[in-house]
Amino acid sequence: MGRIDVKCLASGSTGNAYAVDDGESALLLEAGLPAKKILSGFLPLLPRVAGCLITHEHGDHACGAVGLAGRGIDLYATVGTFAGISSTVPAHRRHEVKVGVQFHLGSWIILPFETEHDAAEPVGYLLYSLAAQEKLLFATDTYYIPNTFRALNIVMVECNYSRDLLEENIKAGRILGLLKSRLLRSHFSLDNVKGFLEANDLRECRRIYLLHLSGGNSDPERFQREIRELTGIVTAVCGKGGDACGPSSEGWG
Repeated sequence: MGRIDVKCLASGSTGNAYAVDDGESALLLEAGLPAKKILSGFLPLLPRVAGCLITHEHGDHACGAVGLAGRGIDLYATVGTFAGISSTVPAHRRHEVKVGVQFHLGSWIILPFETEHDAAEPVGYLLYSLAAQEKLLFATDTYYIPNTFRALNIVMVECNYSRDLLEENIKAGRILGLLKSRLLRSHFSLDNVKGFLEANDLRECRRIYLLHLSGGNSDPERFQREIRELTGIVTAVCGKGGDACGPSSEGWG
């Protein structure tokens, strides 16, 4: 029996693109780069790709969605997210998901769950691989996750900023104070992540991936160290990478 393999092509406010692979089928997570860049970056996985899951419509997560659909990749997102992406997604490539309603895709069982962000109908995804018999949680661009989860093997979670670095940047005039309230109500901070991890069942967790770090309000080495010290679990930071395919709705993040 294999394990879930996680690949990060890009992570951050300039673009997000990830993939998970259990050896039988692979899933793309987010489409925040040009489709050509995503497909070339995940080229070895393409024969096994069952579809692309999108959390919300902001450009740094979905700007490559139409291009992927045009190249034969099925898209999975909420009604609200599809409304914000484009009306040009072919009907046979568009699959609407609902919070709390699980579905099968390739060798995966997928459960969308509620997140909180300044988007139309954002979600996170709980993935269970039938091939690897492992469970992975994927949550990004949210300031709150109302659910808790059991028996997680892999956690991929946003860790956008720390409150102290944000306050320092506001005081120094590096970012506008008016952006503070928006950040606090749309993204997971380091403290949010710690609280979330402490509230969930990590007894079987073997790896944590920190996603979507802010360019100016984060410290990758510190975040990685503090999460590792808190949980005792191997922790990795997904870097930016890739090339953005348009202006981000969160360019300051």
